[in-house]
Amino acid sequence: MQSIKMTEPVTGVILAGGRAIRMGREDKGLVLLRDRPMIQWVLNRLSPQVSKILISANRNKAQYAVFGRPIVADTATDFRGPLAGIAAALAKADTPWLVSVPCDSPLIPPDLVRRLHDRVVRGGARVGAAHDGQRLQPVFTLVHRDLLADLVSYLQGGERKIDRWLERHAFQLVDFSDREEMFLNINSPADLQAATTWLQRYETDSSS
Repeated sequence: MQSIKMTEPVTGVILAGGRAIRMGREDKGLVLLRDRPMIQWVLNRLSPQVSKILISANRNKAQYAVFGRPIVADTATDFRGPLAGIAAALAKADTPWLVSVPCDSPLIPPDLVRRLHDRVVRGGARVGAAHDGQRLQPVFTLVHRDLLADLVSYLQGGERKIDRWLERHAFQLVDFSDREEMFLNINSPADLQAATTWLQRYETDSSS
């Protein structure tokens, strides 16, 4: 099936606003992977796919500002999860679409945005999320700015579950079961080693 040409620009947001409880509250976007902060790997992979990038961060803002991208913080101060970061980014974005990715998934594929956009637009939806073949991966989401008011209302009502909000809008599932590595996120030293192995594999494949 031929892909739909992306004629509308997309803003990317890297979600780095969480508390990282499983990492002992260490800011995962700033954790080093092969001597680079994790977010640098994400920036390098996402930048060619979008017109601009925002960083959603609620702490260590000076450290994130070093990467030269606008910083957006949640409007609430009680860490309401990735939806709050998406809402803050939607309010700042000047493009019709916003794509979100987590700061601790350094292996996002080069066709992430195109595939999300293609499936969402083809399905006539306003929001879509990645699926790994077994379960929904809603932090990899493409959403139209038309949904901002509804999202803000949802959050102000005390809700924060991203999958429940997606279900309100007949969202499109986008199959990424062929890209299992993109869903690797960093919560332990073992995860760091796994990411290093994947990166080495990419380098070997590209040089062969």
